[in-house]
Parts: sequence; structure tokens; C-alpha cells
Amino acid sequence: MKIYDISQEVFGCVVFPGDPKPERQIMMQTANGDICNLTAFSMCAHNGTHVDAPYHFYGYGKTIDQVNLDKFIGYCFVVDHEGDVTADNAKAILAKAEAVNKDASKKILIKGKSTVTLEAAEVFANAKVDLIGNESQTVGPEDGPAAVHYSLLKEEIVLLEGIRLEEVPEGVYLLDAAPINLGGADGAPCRAVLIEL
Repeated sequence: MKIYDISQEVFGCVVFPGDPKPERQIMMQTANGDICNLTAFSMCAHNGTHVDAPYHFYGYGKTIDQVNLDKFIGYCFVVDHEGDVTADNAKAILAKAEAVNKDASKKILIKGKSTVTLEAAEVFANAKVDLIGNESQTVGPEDGPAAVHYSLLKEEIVLLEGIRLEEVPEGVYLLDAAPINLGGADGAPCRAVLIEL
């Protein structure tokens, strides 16, 4: 069994412009004679590899602890794509995934430097997928991600952002991107992994 770690290391992760960076504080160290090593840290819920809940953009939306775990765990399809994902691209991606594994077509991970356009988001939303993942820190355009988030989160499609897929070939995998259980939060970091079938 091969497991791909598709998560960023938290303290060296990429941070969306304007978000606070993760910070670590060493509370105790055995090297200093303390009984154990103890770390405290602070971070934004959207640092590094993380998931967005509907509450991120909708005040009435589900918070991360209210989203069913089956949205984050299950078969997925990794697809290579560079540049903007258009509506036609989104339709082709879904058709390709469904042809290989119908269950995997519900969770789409986009490998490469790509941006999901609003038109593509609407295709994914109409298809009622569970999850869209990408390598950028935001699923939409970095200079204006709101419309894409509104379109996807309105349909309770969770977003897995900041993943790392450079070592992962296109195809079907078992995804585990369960978030930390942060009650009432709009998103949460996760240790996302892919298991080769």
C-alpha cells in the first residue's frame, strides 16, 4: 500500500495574503532540564493545507464540526490541469472521473497551477460533488475568490485548499482529509493523504 502525504508542513507553509502566519512557542524542553518537550502554537484556520466549511462565506452555513466526515473521506479523482479551469474543462474532468470510478467523481483534486473559474464552479455545483481540492491557497482567483466560494459552498461542497500533488499520478485514490474538529469554525487544517488503490 502506498500513501501520499499531500499536506504542507504547517510552520513553513504558504499563507494566503493577509492571513496570519503560524507561530510556534516552545514551552518546555528536555534539553533545558524540563520533564518533557512541549509546544504551543497559533495559526489561522486557513493556513497551509486546510478545508473550508460553508460557514466560511455564509453566516447560516454549516461550521466545520457540522460537516459530515464522508465529505472529506472516500474515493477521489486526481486530474492534471494547468491554467484556468473552464466550464468545458470541468465537464470533461467530471466525465473522465466518472468513466473510471463513479464514486471518485464526487471528490475532485486538481493537480497543477490552476484556478477554478466561476463557470467551472457552477458546473461542479450542479453536479453536486462533495469536494473540490487544489494546490493554491484558494480555489478561485487569488485576487477575487469570493464568487467561486459562494457558488461551491452554497451547495455544501467543501474545499480542500493548499494540497501538494506533484508526486501523485493522475487517477483514482482513497482520500482522507478529515479536518481538526474545531467547534464553530469556518475551516480547519487537516493532514490530507491519498492511498493508492
